This record gives sequence, C-alpha cells and structure tokens, in this order.
Amino acid sequence: MTHSTYHYPSSKDITKSHFLSAIIALLILVHFFEKLYTLLREVKRNKKVEIFKENLDPAIEAKMLGIFKQKLVNPPQELNSPASLESSKNSKVPDEILHDFISCNPSNAFSINFGNDGILAYSPSNNTSKHQGLFCGLDNIYCAFMGSLDNLSMLIKQYGLSKGTNEANFIIEAYRTLRDRGPYPVDQVLKELDGSFGFVIYDNKDGTVFFASDCNGKIGLFWGIAADGSVVISEKLELIKASCAKSFAPFPTGCLFHSEHGLMSYEHPMKKLKPIPRIDSEGVMCGADFFVDSQSRKSMMPRVGSEANWVNWGS
Repeated sequence: MTHSTYHYPSSKDITKSHFLSAIIALLILVHFFEKLYTLLREVKRNKKVEIFKENLDPAIEAKMLGIFKQKLVNPPQELNSPASLESSKNSKVPDEILHDFISCNPSNAFSINFGNDGILAYSPSNNTSKHQGLFCGLDNIYCAFMGSLDNLSMLIKQYGLSKGTNEANFIIEAYRTLRDRGPYPVDQVLKELDGSFGFVIYDNKDGTVFFASDCNGKIGLFWGIAADGSVVISEKLELIKASCAKSFAPFPTGCLFHSEHGLMSYEHPMKKLKPIPRIDSEGVMCGADFFVDSQSRKSMMPRVGSEANWVNWGS
C-alpha cells in the first residue's frame, strides 16, 4: 500500500504567500483611492463650473427691481462715482438692466413701465429664498416689498384694514394715508414697522418715488446709477453691481429716500447723513456709504404731503 506524504509549507513559502497577498491588497487599495480621487475631483470641478455659471448671471434670484429716471429723482451726488467712466465694465442703460432681470425668470417675471419716468419689475420666482417677496398695485400706487412685518396684525387693526391685507398692501395704505391726510410724521410711521423689510413705492399719480429699509439690516437693499443717470434699486447686489459699474452702494439701514427730498434717516430724524466714500478691493472709489452724523442737527421731519414742511426737510 502506497502512503502519500503531506509536505508542510516552509516558513519561506508562507512569507512569500503573505507578501503576494499584501501586494494584491495594496494594489486594490490604490485603485480604490484613485477612483475616489477622480470622483471627488469631478464633483469639485462640476461644483466650480456651477458656481461660475451662477456668478455669470447677475440677476439670479433677484425678486425686485426699480429704475427711475434722473428727471424724477435726486440721488446723492456721492453715489455717482467718477471711476465708473474709467471702469473696464461699463454701466448699463435701463433697457439692458431690465432685460437681465427678466431673462432670469422669463416665465414669471414681469415689469410695469411708467412712460419715461421709470420701471418697476418683480419676479415671483420658485427658487428658495429666506425672505418673501410681494408686489401690489392699488389706486395707481405700486409697491414691491421684501421681508415681513412681525406686527402686521396690530397695524391692520390700527389702520382699520381687512384681515387679508398683506405687507405690500399695508405699505401702500400707510403711504396713501400719509400722502392724503398726513396725521403723523413719516419717521413715526416707519418706526412702527416691526420686522425685517425693504420696499420700493412708485406713486404714478404724483410721480413720486419712495423707498425704505429696516433698521436691523436683515433685508439688504442696494442702489446705484445707470448709464443714463437713472437710479437703480434692488435687493440683489450682483444685479446692481453688474448694472452700475462703480457707482453703487448698499442702501443705508434705517433710512428712506423720497424723490423730491432725497435721502434721510427715519431712525434718527433729527440728524443729517454723512457720506463716506467706499473703496473696493481694487482701491477704486465705488459710490458712498451713508451714516448718521451724530454731531449734526436739523429741523423736524414733515408729514408726507405737507408742502410747507417738505421745503425745510433735510435743512
């Protein structure tokens, strides 16, 4: 009878086998990390492309736009930077700015043209936004509103309005009350608004532009000067920056602008505003920021519609 003999592997054979297994495992691991690196690199590249494309679109997510001709408004001269004439990016005319705004949401965005005086545009876009937008027209007065009023219910009762009144409706009613009856100074009315907001009003009956921003700065408004001297305002910085070259700035918080009487603080109505030139990352003057001058003092703010008081407002 023949007996087979089993030969135990030598330690040398075992070592060689373990070495080959380790090499194979290492190669598999290297291949895995190569695949992972390639995948992450592709995701990062696509993300950069997506961000770049988004930045190319100056009006993306912009909800409101106001453009008002130079003959209608009297913006602070400090807002118009001489550097705009030498900028590599030229400021745009109103039609170009409106086209940029509408083209971002052509199915929903709309505009109202007020002859040769101005334009109000609004986009009820479906994209996510942390602040709501509203648009309303009533008795030839139009309002684009961003944000919300925390005490809207109380204000509705105070003004005797219907329960379904939204923020844009209320702003028009408050403006109309000030314009027609003027029971309170405008600064007192605006101080009663509790919340985060920015709004633009155009009164087509009187040819009046009126906009304001809250005191806490949660709703940022930006304004600038177009190529033809028109004032441009929107909540979207990229749109204003692409439209106004170097002549733009944040709209100051706690302030209002009236087409006849200019810019003023309703938070500190007895103080004047002081312009401070803005310098951009290129070291070029870029419009101006406006701050309350604590050393100044002026006469009381008038009621909207009080012609005698309007004359001295801002003096």
